[in-house]
Amino acid sequence: MNDQMLINGQWVDAIGGERWNVVNPATEEVIASVPFGDERDAEAAVEAAAQAQPAWAALTAYERAVILTRVATLIRARLDDLAPIMTRECGKPLGEARGEWGAAADLFEWFAEEGKRAYGRTIPARKGNKRLLVLHEPVGVVATITAWNFPAYLPARKWSGALAAGNTVVARPSELTPMSAMALVNIMAEAGIPPGVMNLVNGKPAEIGQVFLQSPLVGKISFTGSQRVGQLLMRGAADRIKKLSLELGGSAPVLIFDDFDVEKAAEYAVMAKFRNAGQVCISPTRFYVQRRMYDAFLQAAVARTEKLVLGNGLDAGVMMGPLVTAAGRDRVESFVKDALAKGATALTGGARPTAQTSGFFYRPTLLTDVSPLMRISCDEVFGPVMAISPFDDVDEGLRLANGTPFGLAGYALTNDLSRAVRVYEGLKFGIVGVNDLVPATAEAPFGGIKESGFGSEGSQEGLTEYMVPKFVSVGI
Repeated sequence: MNDQMLINGQWVDAIGGERWNVVNPATEEVIASVPFGDERDAEAAVEAAAQAQPAWAALTAYERAVILTRVATLIRARLDDLAPIMTRECGKPLGEARGEWGAAADLFEWFAEEGKRAYGRTIPARKGNKRLLVLHEPVGVVATITAWNFPAYLPARKWSGALAAGNTVVARPSELTPMSAMALVNIMAEAGIPPGVMNLVNGKPAEIGQVFLQSPLVGKISFTGSQRVGQLLMRGAADRIKKLSLELGGSAPVLIFDDFDVEKAAEYAVMAKFRNAGQVCISPTRFYVQRRMYDAFLQAAVARTEKLVLGNGLDAGVMMGPLVTAAGRDRVESFVKDALAKGATALTGGARPTAQTSGFFYRPTLLTDVSPLMRISCDEVFGPVMAISPFDDVDEGLRLANGTPFGLAGYALTNDLSRAVRVYEGLKFGIVGVNDLVPATAEAPFGGIKESGFGSEGSQEGLTEYMVPKFVSVGI
């Protein structure tokens, strides 16, 4: 695999010659040294993308689909090679890494077909000598900035939709996990992406971000990451009225009703919460359990959590890996300490493991007696901590679940159809899962509301996000 940057079809080092060491979070060992660019590299990539975009857009959706489908095919053929790359740079177990790469392939396959359905429409005119048309055209050059927690899936979700719509892409992956993005770009180049259509720049966040914001050649920025950076991008985009999509994470609630099987509820909860060590934007975090089954759920959830095997994701049998950075582990630790100091109880976990002498590990943790005064009750912990509280009825559950400025994902477990409808209509989130705590899929829209951002990825919405409507009025 080539682990350089890709600009205008050429594999290149950073213009300034700087390098970045990629660290395995399970061992703290340096696993690669990769180029680390700045605004000069970003400007070159944007220029290349702008030059390549007209020819890429001029291809038919069917011609673009051939290349995108080939990307999906190549990914699926190389899962055994791709999964360890991801595990080494972000720590997730091999099984999760394989699943993520498979989901990335699904996205390229989905948008290869969905690009053929970028329909316009005709509008009946009120005058007989006019014909009214609406066309959907690509925005041009799309700049993408992605987070480290899903280093293949997040780029794939943006790149596949943007390319299918006829745009060219300049991508900046997280500097913490650039290897998966580089592996994906290698596959795209092999699949026949023309020079300049797909460009990858690994490097300094602020400098590259400013190029994306200030360049008149960039038609849209699509960002997945922290609320703080999202706010900076919104302020910066105002200068040029830049089109944005922002996915800024959340603090997802789960309402568990007493008609649902308690063992199944615990199984779903532990599986979803500790996936990728809790470093998932839509990860369920605040668990509200109906009072009648509260104690039974705690007992079942503790039993399942204590069976999780913590360790290096490359090792057989490991079920949860480390946090991606020491800072991430320290942040989780601070959330737990804050909660314990304010009266919470740790039923299990609540500390670093003693078995691992290196790596950024934190034990999967269950907290009870959680109050609104604690950070974890309203902020995003982004780690392996489950905060569990009781509730009595639907109204109280919805009030607790909606008591957050975030609005990415919310969940409910219930077998009562009427209650399910009331809850999914009452939850104020962009994504709602009923009896499904892992709802993301290529064919459905993904995006939040409120302070979790705006814009959708995946599904037909994920195609139109990268297009602009053009109204044509023809007099005859």
